[in-house]
Amino acid sequence: MRYLLLLFVSLVVSNTSAQIDIDTLDPIKVDSLQIEEVAFLNWEDSFKDALKKSKKEKKPVLIYFTGSDWCGPCKVLDKKLFHTEKFKALADKDLILYEADLPRNTDIVAPEKLEVNGDLQRKYKVKSFPTLVMVNHKGRIIGFKKGLILTDYYYPFLQAVIENY
Repeated sequence: MRYLLLLFVSLVVSNTSAQIDIDTLDPIKVDSLQIEEVAFLNWEDSFKDALKKSKKEKKPVLIYFTGSDWCGPCKVLDKKLFHTEKFKALADKDLILYEADLPRNTDIVAPEKLEVNGDLQRKYKVKSFPTLVMVNHKGRIIGFKKGLILTDYYYPFLQAVIENY
């Protein structure tokens, strides 16, 4: 008991004596901060809208099946592929995007959208995450890639589907 009391007193004393004099701090130089640019993609709000846009613009739909709040590989893919300028340029030019998020915390996604995403998971027999499914404007599969692979390996897959569309 005496040991715990000594430990507590020493922690209190060490914390109160370690005050910082703000006037002695150097100002932070904005030039030295590295700000990472993040590309923002135009994900369609509904799968029906994605199919309509696909037909109108004559572009395939990329459905990204993810578990945004629990799937580690999905988080990696999201950061290393979907949030890059290279992918944004490709998507803006040649793809219609739809994210089929199936999180464990169901409050993240609207109930109607969660139901649609579950239906799409069953329809396209998605068993692992992340999975990319490419479909035409009628919802027929024209490409399928499951799991996390090196980011550069997604581009040949995407290009092949786009060129054959």
